[in-house]
Amino acid sequence: MTRPAILLAALLASSLAPVQASAAPLSETARWSAHAKDVTITRDDWGIAHVHGTTDADAVFGAIYAQAEDDFPRIEMNYLTALGRVAEAEGESAIWQDLRQRLFVDPTRLKTQYSESPAWLRALMDAWADGLNCYLATHPEVRPRVLTRFEPWMALSFTEGSIGGDIERSIPLSQLQAFYEKREIALTALETGAAPREPSGSNGIAIAPTNTKNGHALLLINPHTSFYFRSELQMTSEEGLNAYGASTWGQFFIYQGFNTRTGWMHTSSGVDNIDSFAETVVEKDGARFTRYGDELRPVREESLTLAYRREDGTKGTRTFPVYRTHHGPVVAEHGGKWIAQALMWKPIPALEQSWLRTKTEDLASYLDVAERRANSSNDTIFADSKGEIAYLHPQFVPVRDDTFDYTQVVDGADPATDWQGLHTLESLPSAIAPGVGWVHNTNDWPWDAAGPDSPIPEDFPKYMDQFGPNYRGVHADAVLQGRADFTLETLVEAAFDSHLPAFAMLIPQLLADYDALPEEDPRRAALAEPITLLRRWDHRWGYASQATSLAVVWGDTLGAAYRAKAKAAHLQLPDYIARNLKANARLTALEDTVARLRGDFGSWRVAWGDINRFQRLDNTLTPHFDDDAPSLPVPFTSAIWGSLASFGAKPYPNTAKYYGTSGNSFVAVVEFGPKVRALAVTAGGESGDPASPHFADQAELYAQGALRPVYFYPEDLTGHVEKRYHPGG
Repeated sequence: MTRPAILLAALLASSLAPVQASAAPLSETARWSAHAKDVTITRDDWGIAHVHGTTDADAVFGAIYAQAEDDFPRIEMNYLTALGRVAEAEGESAIWQDLRQRLFVDPTRLKTQYSESPAWLRALMDAWADGLNCYLATHPEVRPRVLTRFEPWMALSFTEGSIGGDIERSIPLSQLQAFYEKREIALTALETGAAPREPSGSNGIAIAPTNTKNGHALLLINPHTSFYFRSELQMTSEEGLNAYGASTWGQFFIYQGFNTRTGWMHTSSGVDNIDSFAETVVEKDGARFTRYGDELRPVREESLTLAYRREDGTKGTRTFPVYRTHHGPVVAEHGGKWIAQALMWKPIPALEQSWLRTKTEDLASYLDVAERRANSSNDTIFADSKGEIAYLHPQFVPVRDDTFDYTQVVDGADPATDWQGLHTLESLPSAIAPGVGWVHNTNDWPWDAAGPDSPIPEDFPKYMDQFGPNYRGVHADAVLQGRADFTLETLVEAAFDSHLPAFAMLIPQLLADYDALPEEDPRRAALAEPITLLRRWDHRWGYASQATSLAVVWGDTLGAAYRAKAKAAHLQLPDYIARNLKANARLTALEDTVARLRGDFGSWRVAWGDINRFQRLDNTLTPHFDDDAPSLPVPFTSAIWGSLASFGAKPYPNTAKYYGTSGNSFVAVVEFGPKVRALAVTAGGESGDPASPHFADQAELYAQGALRPVYFYPEDLTGHVEKRYHPGG
């Protein structure tokens, strides 16, 4: 018997007497044992957990227990973030992050909402908390930073699973701090866009049977997140659950994945559904009000106390006065006006929607689940065994007066700016069963989701998108158009196609800049060899490509100087370089690039694989890198340049090489034939334990763009089982 099993048996024995002596509900440890008995966890030869439970709740218990085995620190960190308790682990510097979260996430209200949830959802949340608490009880060597116990209501704080939720992406912390400290604070480099940040988002592609060799629908699942952001696992039960895919650490549902009949891929959307309202505050009779048409509406004020960890390990607290208008909490002040933030906060419907979509059987049932309209940030690429494919817009989209620009702060005193309910699903952009035979989304606008069969922008309010097109979208169009012979394997090839359309646009312009130089310009001689290399380049990445190194470092050099200006102009960086820069700026950046490569590598002729590397040294939440430690070459580039396969990498203060931290993370392709067939790969490996054989066992496959077979059916596991056990065993 293993140590966790011995501990669980001891805990159970200590709880049995009172349970048997009364008709009271099972004690906590007795519940754990009951779940554990009805759960089997099978670890395959990649360490991936295939969890089977008698009930859905059993499967939830087993899945979260398996996640905790793999990487409890990431589970805890996600809930410290979601609950607004990061400062309790990391110190007072995180207090503003916590305050931002707690403006929306109220533990008292979440407890009430838990009690108001339908019984089936409460059962899942109960099992979730039991699974985590059972894990901690049977693994006393694990030392949580803060969360030594999980309560079922906590699951309602983190319901959606995408990278960077609405709260995190909508409120600059510098301006929140400026409001509460009543002083001017400049936006940070990350907030202005000056600091490099890999685009977070995803690629999704669905291909109809008409465009496939075998006559089956295909789905590409390609989220671009920070590495190690999700666990790969399978959840099955005797209540009809059979879902496989990526589950964000700490959540009990498959966020991006598939079941026997349907597959769903979420991509971060450009929909504008988070709005800022400038409030005119009036003080009257010692109270605060805001103007609203001819009315004065009261400002609600409450006190909020947050805890933080002092340097000596003791606990400190800070108390803030929190203000709310009918638009939402006040998060900043501009020009004497208080800024209130409105966004979706619907924990119960959001958690319902995230769970129920994993049990859908076709497009109609998926849309029935979507009627909850509690998905605010994700486009969806869908495919099913009937051959149905679709692009679907986020379902939480407030109806607004389209004469206002909601990408900017609007006047909260004008009733015409208010939200007027939610759009119906029928009134949202979509592409369902398009004649072209494919749909895609690359975090670009919906107007290119299905080529000529895409929704028409003039038919919708302009707030349906604020991203516009991007170069991955251009690339997706190119690999999908005119093909009717896709297979699972050729879809993988398309997902890793090496073309870089942004450089296909930029490099000819740079060559023209060089060709226009006067004969006597010294740059003609200095740049002749690099220009010749770029002139011969086919704009494709590759391990050995020196031109890729030259182009990417050149682009990054320009990005360092102009990234913030591109963001302010609402332009993609490549478009800003092409449209807004003079020839001299582009050529000077190439000179700087040549000098930088010579300084870092001894020559400007450097193979891209010698620069661009994958390295996983340990499981610290903030990654660090070492040029002298082993690493792997990666041929694909940042998504900025239009690479469908994304590798967000940069040099660090102590490195010359680029190291990736985001981009392709979990990648899968799925074929919906009579039996589902799938291939997948995860960045690094399934386990967060550096001592585990599954810490980095997928790294080489990942770097090569090679996917392994998914063991979806029990018979697929034959010969591939590493361990089979019950939780606690």
